Amino acid sequence: MSESQTTVGDSCDVPQAADAVACALPGAPTGHPERTWTGPSHQERFGLLRRARSIAIVGASNNPARASYFVATYLLSSTAYDVYLVNPRETEILGRPVYPSLRDLPVVPDIVDVFRRHDDLPGVAQEAIDVGAQTLWLQLGSWNEEAAAIAESAGLAVVMDRCIKIEHARFHGGLHLAGFDTGVISSRRQLLAR
Repeated sequence: MSESQTTVGDSCDVPQAADAVACALPGAPTGHPERTWTGPSHQERFGLLRRARSIAIVGASNNPARASYFVATYLLSSTAYDVYLVNPRETEILGRPVYPSLRDLPVVPDIVDVFRRHDDLPGVAQEAIDVGAQTLWLQLGSWNEEAAAIAESAGLAVVMDRCIKIEHARFHGGLHLAGFDTGVISSRRQLLAR
């Protein structure tokens, strides 16, 4: 199998919208009339992030062009979460150990943030249940109602089609036009360099 078939295949692009870097999976559909699942509200997502102490990134990549690498970098440098990286084909990413599966982690992660292909998501949902995770978080561009149903039936909270980096930065006041943490919280409008 090619790398694109076995890894996440994620990418980060700067969207035209003014609020963030879109860490979306390539080829993600745009209109979604077939969606019936309703995700947690803004306040509920904030609560999930606030209560969490650990996050496992399933599908972590050592490629700086991948969204999972970008998200891992952000979580490691800008949050107090214990971050665990999961990928059976890597041993180290960003100087940190990488675990082959969720069951190989030294802790039970509160949030399982997933960067995997659509067809892999129900299996990852079951793995998250099996290890005792509290939340299944499917990255921006990732939507699988079967995976959501599996996780919710076991009592997990589910977030789909949302970037955990964007959500964290939005809730903590550090998101600027390009989606990067400025380190500055101000009511003054920032002028962009030309």
